Amino acid sequence: MTDQHHEHDQAEQEQARVLHFPAERLDHTTTENTDQTDSGEAADNTEPTVVDGEIVEPVAVDQPEPKKSEPGSALVRAEKRQPILPAWAKDPQEFRDTARWALGYTGHTAAYHAVRCPIYLARIIARIPHGSLRLLKSLAAWLTDAEGRPVRSASARREDATEYLKLSIQRDHRIRARALLAMGLGAAGIAAFLAGRAVLPELVQWAIVAGAAAGLGWLGAPADKPIATRAVESTKVPKLTSDAVTRALSALGISQINQALGKGGEGIGFPKPISRDGKGWRADIDLPYGVTAGDIMDRREKLASGLRRPLGCVWPEADNAEHAGRMVLWVGDQDMRKAKQPAWALRKGVQVDLFQPQPFGTDQRGRWVDLRLMFTSVAIGAIPRMGKTFALRELLLIAALDPRVELHTYDLKGTGDLDPLERVTHVHGVGDEPEEIDKAVADMRSLRDELRRRAKLIRDLAKQGMAPENKVTPELASKKSLGLHPIVIGVDECQVWFEHEDYGKEFEAICTDLVKRGPALGIIIMLATQRPDAKSLPTGISANVSTRFCLKVQGQTENDMVLGTSKYKQGVRATTFAWADKGIGYLVGEGADAQIVRTVAGLDGPAAEKIAAYARALREQAGTLSGHAIGETLDTDEARRRDTLLEDILTVVPETEKKVWNETAVARLAELRPEIYGEWEADQLTAALKPHGIKANRQIWGTDENGEGRNRRGFHRVDIVEIVTERDRQRDAG
Repeated sequence: MTDQHHEHDQAEQEQARVLHFPAERLDHTTTENTDQTDSGEAADNTEPTVVDGEIVEPVAVDQPEPKKSEPGSALVRAEKRQPILPAWAKDPQEFRDTARWALGYTGHTAAYHAVRCPIYLARIIARIPHGSLRLLKSLAAWLTDAEGRPVRSASARREDATEYLKLSIQRDHRIRARALLAMGLGAAGIAAFLAGRAVLPELVQWAIVAGAAAGLGWLGAPADKPIATRAVESTKVPKLTSDAVTRALSALGISQINQALGKGGEGIGFPKPISRDGKGWRADIDLPYGVTAGDIMDRREKLASGLRRPLGCVWPEADNAEHAGRMVLWVGDQDMRKAKQPAWALRKGVQVDLFQPQPFGTDQRGRWVDLRLMFTSVAIGAIPRMGKTFALRELLLIAALDPRVELHTYDLKGTGDLDPLERVTHVHGVGDEPEEIDKAVADMRSLRDELRRRAKLIRDLAKQGMAPENKVTPELASKKSLGLHPIVIGVDECQVWFEHEDYGKEFEAICTDLVKRGPALGIIIMLATQRPDAKSLPTGISANVSTRFCLKVQGQTENDMVLGTSKYKQGVRATTFAWADKGIGYLVGEGADAQIVRTVAGLDGPAAEKIAAYARALREQAGTLSGHAIGETLDTDEARRRDTLLEDILTVVPETEKKVWNETAVARLAELRPEIYGEWEADQLTAALKPHGIKANRQIWGTDENGEGRNRRGFHRVDIVEIVTERDRQRDAG
């Protein structure tokens, strides 16, 4: 029994043997590799390691550095070449702004002092006596060696006769030399005066007298009352230094930063010198290991406190071109929300081309950020009172300045914020009353039909070589006969649509279709909401919009709902905006990196009405006014008559078929009208039937294509018949 136990324990030990990987160094040493050499020195640690009787060669983990002599080592480098010219010198707008400021500063200063020249002249004349007295006193003090008097007095008080005698002799020599020099200069001055009177022109003589008088007047001016006052009171902005940045980062309470700044830490890295960038300072910072730019952005308020700057001046952001620990800190001279914004080029009314980028707002440095509205869809999100509606109205005004654009505007909040656009809109809705919702449903259904018409037309034009990219071009949009002009739909508080009890699903289905297929076909939809969640901004829409503008929101979910998945983790956090940062948000458009943008300031109701008036004049010249702008109203009854879904279902479902699956009905509808139902799915049919009061989610027993019986969602044909019969009866009675 003992031998069996011994054999069992030995087998377990063999199974539990520790295996040594070749790349590892053994911490323990055996007697073989600790033997002393004849000279008493320890054996070389590079001797092969013996494990279980086998020699294990160490494996190199780090690759050796290439030698300079190796071919190509001097050519393959990872350095970055700095630009020859700074960014401000290459930016035309910033260069013009700087030149304009310099000219304005010079002109203002010159005009300011020119107006006050009489006052300056009077002050100079009044202070000439005092200046003359000062000059005489200074000359007398110099001649009498007044500067040495305190030293001689001190030696006399100490009764040091030898030192006093030396100082007195020195004083006598100085007075004698200075007197001779003064007489010589006086004689030369008198001679120069007499020669000048005889030789110099009278104008030059008077100029010399005026200069002398000005000098005496300047000499007689008190230090606290200068002759000329300042034309501009400059505001001293503290220079951004590495010490200030390090001190501010250390106050954020991040343990990795505190360790890095502590004794033995690696510190904070500055890969580039801190330099001026626009109207502020830029610092590129390598944060300690494990710290990201997002960690700093979450503490933006504390960072501003550490820098002793207003919150609106401090803007940290991630440098996506580098590693996750690289942060760009821009500290402006002025609060972004208070800084004077450059003039908006479209404020006075300028015809625009929607196919070209247009100025939307300014970044922290005061540079304009352009946005192209064509071939895009827009989502705007923010908490209330942060400028969401103003941003939407600005985009609609930009679109209105292209006379080809057909505008559909919906102010579901009902406060009239979009009313300035009434004079140019094709359809205009205000509020969420039942009649307004009916109008919106009819309009969106007609736009869905227009989307399908355009898709078929573009397909035909592409075959003819007129639409090479299978989308609307500026040339096609300008041909009225094709009807491919841009259509822009702006909806404020879009959650009212998507949460509607009867039409919510249909609104969602149509808007999702417009977001996905509309941009290429010239249909742009802009949705704004103050509750950016899955119900207010359905996932199918938020995941497909190509342009996103997010002002202040409360949490990560709302942030990513508007800006896109994982943007919060990437450091793009609209949660860091302050309550006072109205009109400031993150803009993500056309695949570009997120950037902070401030919308056009001062674009209130009266200013919007002026721009809309100019847009109407453009439309009158082009002959493109239509719909609501010329007094026409949308006939909702006609729109309902055009909605032939119920009749189409009765066409594809015979009387003998009492029940039918949704997927079967959709397949038949696609065969009947492929241009309308070609891309429909079963869920879209369910959503489209719900406003009619038809339940399309019943469990229907049927046989599939394999002949097997199954339960699937569907509807009863009799429900369709009853609705159509009642609708026809009411129509006939009317």
